[in-house]
Amino acid sequence: MLRDVTAPSGIAFRHTDGSSGRYYLIESVASGLATFDYDGDGWVDIYFLNGCALPGAVPDPQATNALYRNLGGFRFVDVTASAGVGDTGYGLGVTVGDYNNDGHPDLYCNNFGPNVLYRNSGDGTFADVTRQTGTVRGETAGAGANFLDTNGDGALDLFVANYVRFSFEGHHPRFVMGLPRYPAPRFHPLQPNVLYRNDGAGTFTDVSQESGIANHAGAGMGTVCLDGDNDGDTDIFVCNDTTDDFLFANDGTGRFDEVGMFAGVAVNTSGLPMGSMGADSGDYDRDGWMDLFVTDYQGEPPALYRNLGDGLWEDVATRVRADGGSFPYVKWGSGFVDFDNDGDKDIFFACGHTEDNIEQTDRRTSYACHPVLLRNTGDGRFVNVSTVSGDGLKLKIVGRGVCFDDLDNDGRVDVVMQNARGPAVVLRNESDTGNHWLMLLLRGVPTNRDGVGARVQVVAGDLVQVDEVHSGRSYQSHFGSRLHFGLGPREKVDRIEVQWLGGGREVFEQVSVDRLTVLTEGTGVLP
Repeated sequence: MLRDVTAPSGIAFRHTDGSSGRYYLIESVASGLATFDYDGDGWVDIYFLNGCALPGAVPDPQATNALYRNLGGFRFVDVTASAGVGDTGYGLGVTVGDYNNDGHPDLYCNNFGPNVLYRNSGDGTFADVTRQTGTVRGETAGAGANFLDTNGDGALDLFVANYVRFSFEGHHPRFVMGLPRYPAPRFHPLQPNVLYRNDGAGTFTDVSQESGIANHAGAGMGTVCLDGDNDGDTDIFVCNDTTDDFLFANDGTGRFDEVGMFAGVAVNTSGLPMGSMGADSGDYDRDGWMDLFVTDYQGEPPALYRNLGDGLWEDVATRVRADGGSFPYVKWGSGFVDFDNDGDKDIFFACGHTEDNIEQTDRRTSYACHPVLLRNTGDGRFVNVSTVSGDGLKLKIVGRGVCFDDLDNDGRVDVVMQNARGPAVVLRNESDTGNHWLMLLLRGVPTNRDGVGARVQVVAGDLVQVDEVHSGRSYQSHFGSRLHFGLGPREKVDRIEVQWLGGGREVFEQVSVDRLTVLTEGTGVLP
């Protein structure tokens, strides 16, 4: 059961896309958000991206990004000013990672225009270190972003996706039945993405060309980094808007080959590219391989790519009923989340159209929409339980970025949603199942401190689950630095095995359930 607790939470953030009625394409794709524990107090905080006034709009001095500190008890307070993270740029994507391995998570904002890297000072404040780190990127339209260790050297590199090459001068006005509409992305040139290598001294080097990332141009949207072929290194999946999606396969040295078409994740089952929006990775069928869920545009079912192994994937969304009746709607932020702690990953996604006047010409859809919750039945299929899962699913919003984290440390994963041109939404998970759970926080020592890219297997009796630590996912957002495992009725965990990215394999035993446990590299035993 997901209950709307926005009003009593103290979160008063309101999103703006900077629109003026001129229907610039960039307005329709804003914005993501991040959930992470910025001050290390054990409570997950929330960072919202915001837009800013575009030509023709009246500037709003209060339209900045916003950081809300979690006080516990589902109460939050705005600490944007004191923390120094109130970027006034046009925010699109965001990711979190400890790029300098100093024990404090840092924040990267992927904007329309210059990007921002905030270094966490460890005292509740952040410093803008974009220029000295070499990650400003320049005047272009951003999308998803990810910290990842491309070569296993223990230093987090930075992948920055780009949307189409948008400019106000290149704006193409469009009308449907006399009504203004946003132009399609095909009216703008495609762009390659950017990969920055962490040099280990507080600076990054653009290695887009030598890594192979710059060889492919697209219309980047959401991104997620995962070990898709179980070879021990991290690959990169990129949603592209109306062009083939990318899967960049890592050879282990930081060199990438784009294999999306060969792997079966570039286009839908009809062989057509989708208006792909957001993506998440998780092992929904518990076969030990990371699967992909991809949201997309109106008139397209979302894709659920089941990982078949050997570098191959199959879209099984329709077969396993993972579309949730969302064909008429535009789908955005999404996640594999075990909401009822039964040991099976459910699917949640937000919907909301790009066109604010769509209902005047198409009665099959709507601008504001209900979010969708699909329960994993445990046999590889899903059932839509949105109408019976609390008042939070009855809200109609213009969804964009979505995050999933346990905000009150009760073992149940909660939801935060961006609402384009509207107030943010916070949903508290009040599912009363009696099931047990486990939360894990990884701490790398010779490997990267956040454990990004590490693979974790949890064994509890007959239940075996696999997950990875990700930085950046969903629709241009970040969440889930603490791994969450539902255990059903099982009262103990027999074994946890961690494969550290660029490090060794360790086993941890005698781990208690119904609590958060920190696993530090070097404190386990060899398998």
